[in-house]
Amino acid sequence: MKILVTGSSGFIGYHLSEKLLLMGHEVIGFDDMNDYYETSLKEARLGKLIPHKCFKFYHADLVDRKKVQTVFSENEIDIVVNLAAQAGVRYSIENPYVYIDTNIVGFINVLEMCRQYNVKQLLYASSSSVYGANTTLPFSVHDTVDHPLSLYAATKKANELMAHTYSSLYNLPTTGLRFFTVYGPWGRPDMALFKFTKNIIEGKPIDIFNNGKMMRDFTYVDDIVESISRLLHKPAMPNPDWSGKNPDPGTSYAPYKVYNIGNNSPVNLMDFISAIEEKLGKVAIKNFMALQDGDVPATYANVDDLYKEIVFKPKTSIKDGVGKFVDWYLAYYQIKL
Repeated sequence: MKILVTGSSGFIGYHLSEKLLLMGHEVIGFDDMNDYYETSLKEARLGKLIPHKCFKFYHADLVDRKKVQTVFSENEIDIVVNLAAQAGVRYSIENPYVYIDTNIVGFINVLEMCRQYNVKQLLYASSSSVYGANTTLPFSVHDTVDHPLSLYAATKKANELMAHTYSSLYNLPTTGLRFFTVYGPWGRPDMALFKFTKNIIEGKPIDIFNNGKMMRDFTYVDDIVESISRLLHKPAMPNPDWSGKNPDPGTSYAPYKVYNIGNNSPVNLMDFISAIEEKLGKVAIKNFMALQDGDVPATYANVDDLYKEIVFKPKTSIKDGVGKFVDWYLAYYQIKL
């Protein structure tokens, strides 16, 4: 198939693009290469994709409607995987407008092109952040998600609503992917594992929010990518049992579906830090802090629907996943401990 991957130079987008190419698909990469974090890392990821003969790249912004249309008009795209987004809960408090531009305006451009060019299905990144003030664990796609705690989460919820509208109006199969704290090699420098590893190596303090009383369903990137690649062959279908009298938030009368993609095994933040310390052979200097605005104390994914659909669920242990990240980090930055 010919698959458009937006955000192809990003963390998950890069890993997914590599896997799709290895599976024999043609991949159309699309990324604005913005400077939210060091562009050299994005360029290095792109540099590993460019040599593939079945990879074609567009350096552009999803907000640029004409450029997005050019991509669709020049390529007969079968499936779109939209991973381009402005990420980060805390950054959304400081810079709200960029989230509306990229996550809302950019997403409507993708939806419109999928409609106009008869794309077979759209898969798009949502987030565990949509669960917001919900404290019922584990989080289920059949729970309501109407109380987001950050603008980032609100834009992801909005993406799900927008996708449902297009599924209903135009019979476009859309699949929302609620990722849970993704980590692994080539990860983002703004995320905890990257920052913790860097600071521990350099002997600098690490900031530990909520005084360490945090639980996260850390999910290794290879498990995320495996899930997406299997869902490519499982386009969203209408739920024949869906009822407007008792509406199920995770499905619809339209070809619309939402999945949690998480490890289904939350880890205490302090245990996560211990795994990094053990791998590095160094003890972190810990700076305990209060819970930050927009953060939730715990995430935990119910992945029953995912497993039922693709007979797979994330399974990489923290020890193995952290170990692979640290090995990559030391090699990439040419550090000898």
